[in-house]
Amino acid sequence: MQDEVTVKTDNNTFERMEEFKYLGTALTNQNSIQEEKSRSKSRIACHHLVQNLLSFSLLSKSLKIKIYRTIILPVVLDGCKTWSLTLREEHKLKVFENRVLRRIFGPKRDEVTSEWRKLHNEELNDLYTSPNIVQVIKNREE
Repeated sequence: MQDEVTVKTDNNTFERMEEFKYLGTALTNQNSIQEEKSRSKSRIACHHLVQNLLSFSLLSKSLKIKIYRTIILPVVLDGCKTWSLTLREEHKLKVFENRVLRRIFGPKRDEVTSEWRKLHNEELNDLYTSPNIVQVIKNREE
């Protein structure tokens, strides 16, 4: 059995922990940081709840973008000031945002083949002029 390690400061005593969860992030005694699955699940659940609304053809694209900014983003970014973003996390967030934006902007007819296709990431970036989700998080950290 490992000896228990405690740290004492003034009148406080802190015990050694194997893992500590704080605002959706698990910190371990091996100095690793892991995203709690609930953060990822909340992204998916929120998108799932409004995906039909984002596909509804009678709503304007500007209204759909407002829905994204006012309903989806706040849920996804809850607690983001405390996140330590890894490249993997950044990639997941960009994939999520592109999925939402593809739902908002819809497909595009290819000029050569006349077939419908998904918008490419660069096209999404051109259409969505606001800062991307990773930029928003980094701006909130400052």
